[in-house]
Amino acid sequence: MFKRMLIMLIVVVVLFGGIFGYKAVGNYFMNQFFDNMPMPPAAITATKVSQDNWQPYLNAVGSFAALNSTELTTEASGIISQIQFENGAAIKKGQLLVQLDDSVDQAELARLQAAEQLAKLEQSRLERLFKDKGVSELELRRRESEAAQASAAVASQQARIAQKSLYAPFDGIAGIRQVSLGQLLTGGTPVVSLQSLDPIYLNFTLPEQQLTMVELGKPLSIQVDAFKDQRFSGEITAIAPAIRESSRSIEVQATFANPQHQLRPGMFARVQLNSGNGNQVTLIPQTAVQFNPYGNSVFVITEQEGQQQAQQRFITTGEARGDLVAVTAGLEVGELVATSGLLKLRNGAVVKIVENDTTKPSADLNPTPANQ
Repeated sequence: MFKRMLIMLIVVVVLFGGIFGYKAVGNYFMNQFFDNMPMPPAAITATKVSQDNWQPYLNAVGSFAALNSTELTTEASGIISQIQFENGAAIKKGQLLVQLDDSVDQAELARLQAAEQLAKLEQSRLERLFKDKGVSELELRRRESEAAQASAAVASQQARIAQKSLYAPFDGIAGIRQVSLGQLLTGGTPVVSLQSLDPIYLNFTLPEQQLTMVELGKPLSIQVDAFKDQRFSGEITAIAPAIRESSRSIEVQATFANPQHQLRPGMFARVQLNSGNGNQVTLIPQTAVQFNPYGNSVFVITEQEGQQQAQQRFITTGEARGDLVAVTAGLEVGELVATSGLLKLRNGAVVKIVENDTTKPSADLNPTPANQ
């Protein structure tokens, strides 16, 4: 009995030992196969490190304001009898815009003018009588005062009538009128806005640390969302004398010629102000950089044993503009760096460079995405 149990135990040990041994040997050779199996080249895009001359500039944002801007109103009240302009029309200084009904005032003016004429005739008659000593000097002075009062009443009525005519105070573009013909208009009611657009002001602010970089007459350029492919040039014409205490910033005003009225008051603008001489910078696309807390790095593509291999290298980056970033240390002009597929790369990885319009990342200094 004991002998049979021993034989069965030996058979079981041999059987399971063979199974586990076979499995272990198979796993060993399988791991060796996969460990030594050559990795397929990683498909990436790459570009050469380039060099360019970058003009240093200050960035700011601002808003346009009209040279002259006002909401026109009348001083007097009355019924609108004439509207002498079209919405959005060019207006000349002194042009009549709105006329209120002044028929009653004109009739009163005629009465006052008649009284003035009579008072002047009485004054002339008494002057002749005074020369002949026919009236006293006191009576003559009374008539002169009455004539002066009549003339003042006429002038006052003429001024009252003038208040019922609205004239343009400067050349400009009319807005959309807010009144209608026949409407009863009270004094101070807005009638229409008037904007002078050429030239036009741009107001923006800069940190107080940059005060020494701005001066009167200094040129600058701007971009606006309405005309993305166009830059507008102007010059600084005013610098505020005081720093804002709340933000520690300085107010700056620039003037732009605007003959085609492309720039409008209230429009948002991105400002570029040159701040020095151009510098030569080493450039790579931002997509080539792995930005990490412990340091930024790139994969440099080199030729090794007839194959292109990626080698990780730490670099120091500087200013970024658009899709490009300046490299201050770690790369030389002409070296080849990977611009996509970085997650697939490691030191010594074999790569295959694929260049086409669908896979190559953008590397534009002034990108204009389609969704903007």
